[in-house]
Amino acid sequence: MTQPTLGVLTLYLNDNGLLEERGIYRMMTIEGKKLGLDVVVFTPQDVNYNQNRIHAHVYQPGRGSWRRRWMAMPDAIFDRCRIQRSHRYDELLKFRSRYAKLNFLNRPLRNKWTIHNVLAKDDRFRPYLPRTRFFNSVQDVHEMLRRHALLYLKPVNGTGGRGILRIQKLSGGAVHIQGRDASRRIIQPCKVSQTGLGSYLSRWNMQSTKYIVQQGIQLKLMNGRVHDYRLLVQKGADGRWEMTGCAGRIGAPGSITANLHGGGRAAKMEYLLRHWINDEQSIARLKQEVSLLGTNIAAYLEQCYDALCELAIDLAIDRSGHIWLIEVNPKPAREVFRHAGEEEAYRDAIKRPLQYALWKIRHAGQHRSRLQESAEGIAHDRVPSGTSSPE
Repeated sequence: MTQPTLGVLTLYLNDNGLLEERGIYRMMTIEGKKLGLDVVVFTPQDVNYNQNRIHAHVYQPGRGSWRRRWMAMPDAIFDRCRIQRSHRYDELLKFRSRYAKLNFLNRPLRNKWTIHNVLAKDDRFRPYLPRTRFFNSVQDVHEMLRRHALLYLKPVNGTGGRGILRIQKLSGGAVHIQGRDASRRIIQPCKVSQTGLGSYLSRWNMQSTKYIVQQGIQLKLMNGRVHDYRLLVQKGADGRWEMTGCAGRIGAPGSITANLHGGGRAAKMEYLLRHWINDEQSIARLKQEVSLLGTNIAAYLEQCYDALCELAIDLAIDRSGHIWLIEVNPKPAREVFRHAGEEEAYRDAIKRPLQYALWKIRHAGQHRSRLQESAEGIAHDRVPSGTSSPE
């Protein structure tokens, strides 16, 4: 009997066929074989729509190499595609539409602004949300500055710290601006008068790119670097949400974000909390609250947006021990746990989507069997008296 197959759906990073996260897919393939699951990788450009087949990338552990193989559509699909501004992303939208009824582990989430508004509808999450508004004009920034001395301006579809600005109000009415450009490069910090703020922000094309303005949280450590926490929640072998791990991130010098891709480094959650709060009872409470918050958010967003199997939730914790939700990421990397020395969480982060895929394939098969049995029962009930049912 052949093993079930999980197809990891991703996008080429360029037109030369460069694949992101090959190392992760290699480990997923090896772990999958231990579980009785074949793992293959493909992109929308590898699909033959006429034959409903894919030209998959298949890792061969025995040879330590990759090969290509034509095969039928997999039993389940793990969508790892991140937003791109390219024709490759247009192909992805075509694939999702054409094969919407396939067995996906996860469906796309919406942008930062929409997710914020969805979470704000639930009383459980509202206390964790920084005050946020959509950027329509510089007037939105001025109004937020009247309430908060620190703001972050973020693209609604941005990732990895790209295009984010930090605006801090100074005494005398001026503001200090730091940030990263669309290529993630740290920009030259500058001081701007509030009357000159509109002229400065006009260079960022915020209305067409679409930005939010968000209350900032003071997160600078003694060394001046910002920090936050990356929480990963996933479904596993029983189909239930659970916390896989939570690791700290410390930003690079001069960076306004703590992203590893932006030069940040990882640290154990407890290590950071001891330096930041240094109260064992508070730390124990925070760890429990973080876990409960993460699994509740995941379950709620799944109710709102259909199938999900994992979420990364970026959190800030202020000096008083209050938790703030920075961002929800449906396509998380896993490297933060390896860099933080959390090897068990790193292994679980790779393994749990595979365990969940097997659970979902099994339940999809049971569902099909029940439908078939129901259809056969209906057909049998409809056979007229005195006749035999077809074999």
